[in-house]
Amino acid sequence: MGKPVKIILSVIAASVFLIIIAVFALPFFVDPNNFKPEIAAAVKDKTGRDLTLTGELKLSIFPWLGISTGQMALGNAAGFQDQPFATLEESDIKVKLLPLLSKKIEVSRIVLKGLTLHLAKNPQGASNWDDLTTTDVTKTAAIPPLNNSGEPNTGNALAVLAIGGIAVENARITWDDQRSGKHLFIKDLNLNTDKFAYDERVAVDLALVVLNPDTKFTESIKLTTGLTVNEKLDTFALSHSELQTSAEGDHVPGKSLTAALTVADAVLETSQHSVKVSGLQLKSKDLTISAELSGNNLNGQPVFQGPVTVAAFNPVQLMTQLGITVPVMQDAHALNRSAISFNLLATENSVALQNLAMTLDDSQIKGSTQIKDFDQPVITFNLAADAIDVDRYLPPVKDPSSRPTISPAVALAAGVYALSAETLKKLNIDGQLSAGKLKVNGLSMQGMQLTLDANNGVIKTQQSAKAFYQGTYNGSLSADMRNKKPNMVIDEKISHVQVEPLLKDFKGEAQMSGVVNLSAQLHGQGNNAGELKSSLNGSLSFLFKDSAVKGFNLQKMITQAQALIKEPALPANNKNDQTLFSEITGTATLSDGVIKNNDLIATASLIRINGKGSADLNTEKLDYKINARLVKAAATATTPEQFHDTPINITVAGTFSKPTYTLDVAALLTEKNKAKIEEFIDKNQEKIDKLADKIDKKLGPGVGDLLKGLFKKH
Repeated sequence: MGKPVKIILSVIAASVFLIIIAVFALPFFVDPNNFKPEIAAAVKDKTGRDLTLTGELKLSIFPWLGISTGQMALGNAAGFQDQPFATLEESDIKVKLLPLLSKKIEVSRIVLKGLTLHLAKNPQGASNWDDLTTTDVTKTAAIPPLNNSGEPNTGNALAVLAIGGIAVENARITWDDQRSGKHLFIKDLNLNTDKFAYDERVAVDLALVVLNPDTKFTESIKLTTGLTVNEKLDTFALSHSELQTSAEGDHVPGKSLTAALTVADAVLETSQHSVKVSGLQLKSKDLTISAELSGNNLNGQPVFQGPVTVAAFNPVQLMTQLGITVPVMQDAHALNRSAISFNLLATENSVALQNLAMTLDDSQIKGSTQIKDFDQPVITFNLAADAIDVDRYLPPVKDPSSRPTISPAVALAAGVYALSAETLKKLNIDGQLSAGKLKVNGLSMQGMQLTLDANNGVIKTQQSAKAFYQGTYNGSLSADMRNKKPNMVIDEKISHVQVEPLLKDFKGEAQMSGVVNLSAQLHGQGNNAGELKSSLNGSLSFLFKDSAVKGFNLQKMITQAQALIKEPALPANNKNDQTLFSEITGTATLSDGVIKNNDLIATASLIRINGKGSADLNTEKLDYKINARLVKAAATATTPEQFHDTPINITVAGTFSKPTYTLDVAALLTEKNKAKIEEFIDKNQEKIDKLADKIDKKLGPGVGDLLKGLFKKH
């Protein structure tokens, strides 16, 4: 080896030796604490805030170039409290020295201990970190030089970034929103990660506790996941993720609620502006929700879609677990099973549930529903149920006969009043609901169809039943909630309906049988269902065919009255009596909740009836006067029917469910008949009172007093 070569090698060896000695000696001769003023001045220049370094700074050079700090504090923004924006107990960060020569950054474990952040927003809405995130528009980013091909020169780019891990221990964050008055406190925040490298899975563990001192709300959160980031920083993947939460507080259902969210895989591709989530499952109490979701157009108008399933659960049991009072229902086994599945389609301003399939006890419901424009929601739905027994979920009815007489349209009107007027004014709904079988308030119907259209305070419905007690039902409701007192218009019609089974189902007993056709056109106004009912006006018409009115036999009452005139006697028991009518017709007007009928016409085999009276919907009281004429001779081809001259008047009183019938005996009495009764009373004065009482019981209250009053024998 030549002498020059030896000299060169000696120089290189000496240089390396001197560098190594300098590297190891530098920490002994250079004290980083001497540079605290320069460091604080640099921070002040860049942020305008004061940096206080009270702890000791420690420098390391080889093989790791790094620094460790003690306590430090960063001042708050101007106009906020004097407390520091951030404080730190200890920190440690180091970079491996030699890999820097080959454009590789290898960072040791980054450790932050006792970090405290005080985040705040003033009454004007400005935050105390705005000045740290504001971009200086006077500075432009440096443009990398172009290479010979005219493309940016990336020769100085880093080849590899590797971080040995991150540890944040016992961090705290306070949040004070002076604008909304909300306060939050996050404590025991701990973050730990494995060694980070591109395209390698990094285990991440995060735990923290959130407190709301105003509502005494506490929530513990724990997250474990695996994070993978590619070198281009445009793909982020999470695998085997699990988020556990436990909340406590007066406003938490059941005072305490735990939930677990697991995700098998989640991939965010920023270059494609898409995200995909697989194996998502949320569990809380007995509720389990599973989903497979994907999202696109994340940089513009994002769209998320995928199947969602709610596994079968017991709603009553879930309500009990959540501290929700379970209402008393007619069926003790109601709300014991439910399950839901649908395809979710959501945007930033809408959500749709497509291919919806829902199980509620024994009912199956299918269809779709959608909400558009969250600011001014527009709701659409198209749902079909096989069979729904609404009565199962209603409060128990001790006495069906006490049920108020109410039609489907009036029931819908009452349902409208369940919502506030302000809510109804904002409603925009367009939907259809159908049911193969429907039962409500004891009434059963098949082929039920309901359409609902609500637009800015104007609500319209159309409802029909193809099979309604061997007949049909059609009705409509129109409500205008924009007035000071909302207006309602109701139009209903039933055709060829069997009265007896309808009344038995609705009232528990039937006072009448036959087939009825009935139509009603009503209108009213009011701020609640009671006001509406009492203000109803309109018209009705009815036709009963081949009917039987139970509880009294008109022909028998007349015969007994005639016998009483000739010779006072007690009538027989009329418990199972009824009066047969081939036809009952009439029209009526409705005013302020009172039905007035002046043209009641009924036809029986030997009797023709005319009547008039009223029925009060508010009190359900009846007040009718019926005039009956006995047929003396049937009509022939050349002569009309002939009637007896004696008037027969009947008073109908009581209520819809319990009507009473009283025969006006006084109207039957001629002067000759009065003389006979007077002679009888004179001979039997001691028996009059007892007889009158018995007559009262058999013919109706007041008849005995009426007889005594006629002849002044009291």
